[in-house]
Amino acid sequence: MLLLAPAFAAGASSVEYVLDVAPVWSGHPVGFDLLTQQGRQFVAFYDSDRRMTVAWRTLDSKTWKFVHLPSEVKWDSHNYITMAIDDEGYLHLSGNMHVQPLVYFRSAKPYDASSLQRITRMVGLNEERCTYPVFFRGPAGALVFTYRDGRSGNGNQIYNVYDPRARQWRRLVDTPFTDGEGRRNAYIHGPVPGPDGYYHMVWTWRESPDCATNHDLSYARSKDLIHWETSSGRPLSLPIRLNTAEIVDPIPIRGGLINGNTRIGFDSQRRVVISYHKYDAAGNTQIYCARPEAGSWKIYQVSHWNYRWEFQGGGSIHFEIRVGEVARTSEGLVLDYSHDKFGAGRWRLDETSLRVVEHLARPRLWPAELDRAESSWPGMTVQIRRGKGDPSFLVRWETLGPNRDRPREGPLPPPSMLRVYKLAAGERDAQKGR
Repeated sequence: MLLLAPAFAAGASSVEYVLDVAPVWSGHPVGFDLLTQQGRQFVAFYDSDRRMTVAWRTLDSKTWKFVHLPSEVKWDSHNYITMAIDDEGYLHLSGNMHVQPLVYFRSAKPYDASSLQRITRMVGLNEERCTYPVFFRGPAGALVFTYRDGRSGNGNQIYNVYDPRARQWRRLVDTPFTDGEGRRNAYIHGPVPGPDGYYHMVWTWRESPDCATNHDLSYARSKDLIHWETSSGRPLSLPIRLNTAEIVDPIPIRGGLINGNTRIGFDSQRRVVISYHKYDAAGNTQIYCARPEAGSWKIYQVSHWNYRWEFQGGGSIHFEIRVGEVARTSEGLVLDYSHDKFGAGRWRLDETSLRVVEHLARPRLWPAELDRAESSWPGMTVQIRRGKGDPSFLVRWETLGPNRDRPREGPLPPPSMLRVYKLAAGERDAQKGR
C-alpha cells in the first residue's frame, strides 16, 4: 500500500511517500537492512513467521517482489541481517548468526534477489562460530566482509576481501585483526575513513559474556587496512593483543565502559576524537572525549550528570545512554547524545578544551511522528534504520524491547507493518547539514 505525505498530521512535507512492505515479526528487536542502488531497492527482514526474507523493487515501481530464504530467527537480538552489492551488481547477504556457522547468500544474477543462493563457505576457515557480520568498502572500493570468530570473552576479528570477477573471497590479511588469546575479545567500531587519509578503528576489550567486563579503550589506524599503526605512527603487528594495543583510556573492568557506545569523529584540524562513556570519580556515568595531543591521548570529560547507568550480565540490553560522534558542522564542533533521564540533545564544544559551550536542539533526521508507536500493545517500541546507498530512504517497524535474548512467555503482539519512507528534499537537506 502506498501512503502519501498527508498521512502525517504535522511535518507532512518532510515525507514524499510511505510504502508498505510486509507484516514482520514483533516479539523482539533484531536489525533489518535497506539498500538502494542503481535504481533498485532491497529490504532484508524477518517476516511474520520469522523467516529471513528479501523484498525488492525498482524505484519507479510501488510493487514488491519477495523471496524467502532458508533461515529463521529465534529470540536472539544479535541476529541482524546485512546486505551489499558488489561491482558486478551481485547481491550479498549475511545474518542470523550469533556464535553460529556462517550464514551467507549471494545472488546468481545481478540485481536479482530471487536468485539468492546459500554459500556454505567464504574462505573455509574460522567460519563455525560467526557473529556481527558487516560488509563495507575498503581502499579502492574493494568489498570487505568482517565478523567475529568466537564468542563474547573469547574471540578474534576476521576480515575477508572479495574479487568480483572471480566471484571469490580471500583473507584480507592472513591473521585476525585482534586476538583475544582465548581469554577475551575485542568489540570494534570502524574502520571509519577519516579526512586525514587514514582508516580509524576503536574497540573495547571484554573478558566474558558479562557486559560489565568491558575495559581498556584501544585504537589503531591504517591507510590500507593491512598495515596498522598507533596514533603516533608506531607500527602494530597483527593480530593486536591486549598487551600490544595502544590504550586510549585504561578503563578497568566494571568501570562504566560498554561495547556499542564508542564513536569516532574528527575536529576541524582533522584530528581523530573518540567519544565514549565511563564512571567518574563519584561513580556516575559521564561522556568523555579522547584526542591525541603531543604524542599521547588527552581525556576530556564532557558531561556532568548525577546519574549512574549500572549495566551487567549477558544478552541484549536496553541502552540508557547513547553517545554520537564528534562532528564539524555549521554550528561548530558538536556532539549528540541521548539519555533516558536527561533526554536527547546536542552540545556545541569548544574545540580547544572540548568543553560544552552551548546546549542545542538535536536535529531531527526524520519527522517526529515516526517515533510514536502505532500499536497499542504494551511495551511496543519503534525501530528505524536509515537506508544504505540512498539515505533519503528509511525503513520502520515496531517490536517489543530487548529481553536479553530469552524467549518471552505469554501472549505476543501481532506482526507490525514494515514500511519504507522516502524523505522529501527539505528533510534530506537537513540531514546533510548535520
